[in-house]
Amino acid sequence: MHKAHGRPSLSTIRELLPDADHDAENAEVERMEIEDVSDVIPLPGATELLAALPVDRWTVVTSCTRRLALVRLRVAGLPVPEKMITSTDIVNGKPHPEPYSKGARLLGFAAQDCVVFEDAPAGIRSGKAAQSRVVAFRTTERDELLRESGADWIVKDASAVRVGGVANDNAITLLLRDR
Repeated sequence: MHKAHGRPSLSTIRELLPDADHDAENAEVERMEIEDVSDVIPLPGATELLAALPVDRWTVVTSCTRRLALVRLRVAGLPVPEKMITSTDIVNGKPHPEPYSKGARLLGFAAQDCVVFEDAPAGIRSGKAAQSRVVAFRTTERDELLRESGADWIVKDASAVRVGGVANDNAITLLLRDR
């Protein structure tokens, strides 16, 4: 699970089952994940953080498929951004910089002007490789692993992040507090 977390399932399937029908196996994984939503909930503070950000200044960059991302966002009660990057929009999955570079461009920003929120080492490495700053959530991994992956800051979860202000020049002030 640690090796697969935060990476496209197709990448993991290719690695673990080199002789399998990768597309068929991936379709089965996606089907099972779409059906298994009983424990899908928003991270503490996620709803409030997204509500505090202007809708054109954030997006979702995820290693799952668009179909699965839409199901999980809706089940969790989180807003669905107008534009997002999923595994179906990229060639190279996390930890490659492509997902976060594309996410930044989608919003009209350079990746180095963006902040990535992540909980998976592959995602942290992807954000850093794209030259973004990365806030890591302690929701799935130990601090040591988050730090080794390159996180700039480590906080408990989204409840530790507050929007301090939004300036006319596109700058957003984020306040981080650790509990």
